[in-house]
Amino acid sequence: SSILLVRNFKTVPTGTQNVIEVLVDTLNNFIKGIIGHQWRVFAPYLGTVALYLIVANTISIFGFTPPTKDLNVTAALSIMTIAIVIGAGIRFKGLRGWLNSFKEPIPVILPMKILELFVRPLSLSMRLFGNILGSYVIMELLYQVIPIAVPAVLSIYFDIFDGLIQMVVFVFLSALFIREAIE
Repeated sequence: SSILLVRNFKTVPTGTQNVIEVLVDTLNNFIKGIIGHQWRVFAPYLGTVALYLIVANTISIFGFTPPTKDLNVTAALSIMTIAIVIGAGIRFKGLRGWLNSFKEPIPVILPMKILELFVRPLSLSMRLFGNILGSYVIMELLYQVIPIAVPAVLSIYFDIFDGLIQMVVFVFLSALFIREAIE
């Protein structure tokens, strides 16, 4: 789909190209504001995750089950993100510097920092999974109990707004973890 969207790009943008450029620029500025001067390295990954989550979280509008309703999907996204965070820490600090960061600010905190490596992906995946599953269940119950008009209005919140908020939260936390790893 990306190839279809970008195949006729022009120097002076119009129509769809304007929209795409504004969205990409907004995402890049968001990532730059969180990560700082190293943002370009991580923008493709975070942009891809954002695009995937927008589609995955809002696909229930069209009658499909959102893939992020499955814990395996959210766990995979979280594990990939933490792998990027660990890789970024090693790349920008070196292996020794990354390992030394576990005992900062004081060495007593080492067990907590090691535990944090496992808690972060669990937290990322459960937050996304729980919110999407909750909104999906609520909408399914509303479709069963209430007439068509009310669920359609509430679908705007639960399927679109909540899905977009969860995407922003996931990308924000991922970028925040990356920034912390490379500082």
